[in-house]
Amino acid sequence: MKALVIEDTVTSATLVCHQLRKMGLEPTHARDGEKGIDAFKANRPDLVLLDIIMPGMNGFEVARRIRQLERDGEWTPIIFLTARTSDEDLQRGIEVGGDDYLVKPVSEAVLGAKVRAMQRIAQMRYSLLVLTRKLDDANNELRRLSSVDGLTGIANRRELDETLLREWRRGVRSARPLSVLLADVDYFKQFNDGYGHQVGDECLKAVARSMKGELKRPSDLLARFGGEEFLVVLPETDIEGAAAVAESLRAAVEAMAITHRHAPVPGVVTISVGVASLVPDREHCETTLIEAADQALYAAKRDGRNRVSVRLPGLGSAFAQP
Repeated sequence: MKALVIEDTVTSATLVCHQLRKMGLEPTHARDGEKGIDAFKANRPDLVLLDIIMPGMNGFEVARRIRQLERDGEWTPIIFLTARTSDEDLQRGIEVGGDDYLVKPVSEAVLGAKVRAMQRIAQMRYSLLVLTRKLDDANNELRRLSSVDGLTGIANRRELDETLLREWRRGVRSARPLSVLLADVDYFKQFNDGYGHQVGDECLKAVARSMKGELKRPSDLLARFGGEEFLVVLPETDIEGAAAVAESLRAAVEAMAITHRHAPVPGVVTISVGVASLVPDREHCETTLIEAADQALYAAKRDGRNRVSVRLPGLGSAFAQP
């Protein structure tokens, strides 16, 4: 362990440093508060022994400054060296960040006991900090797993619902458009039945990767909506922008050229996409968008599949883009 002794009296500092070396610590001596703060920055000691009465900056101010220099989660034991033992001095020392005090002249036995106590506290605190970080990591992993679809690795329905509600409320406040895309793998049942469920799962994974690769903004969310359906949330995106994204998704999936011999017309795996967009308001809810996207998807299927269909809620039937 490294110890920093901030003490203007040379004889007292020499004695304390000698006692610390006998205990296996590596002491550094600073003769005033400014030099002590500089030494703390340079050496990041494990323990500070600090005189209260010094020329210039007193020990109380030095302790306060040291606490300000500590990084998040860091704690350095501070033991005051003083001949002043009044209740007021002790209270002030604790208030500015001190942990204990030693009365001058320093007894070697008492110094050893104080240092060992601080070492035990530091070790227990470090162990608790490590455990807390492990728990935080585990909780973060649990949160991540609870928001991810187990097959495709993209967001699951729970994450989708939370994100869509959050973006809807944000759209109400900002009066900016919100769009969703509902995509369905064409003739997937025939693909799954013809090639088997394992190949079908690999197909869904590939479709998810392809679609995710087309989304460029961190705010855009791709989620598995259920079975072979996927839903994309596009915040602050109007109908033209959403239709353009939908077409890029459709083209990307088709470009993978995954053979689909079991479709009515043999070819490759494709998707149909329904697009809906509106400016959120307090008269509707986020399900309005999903219902409109579902109607647009139905139109895309009806009109031949492997295409994008667009619907503006409340403005009549969907229209398809071949």
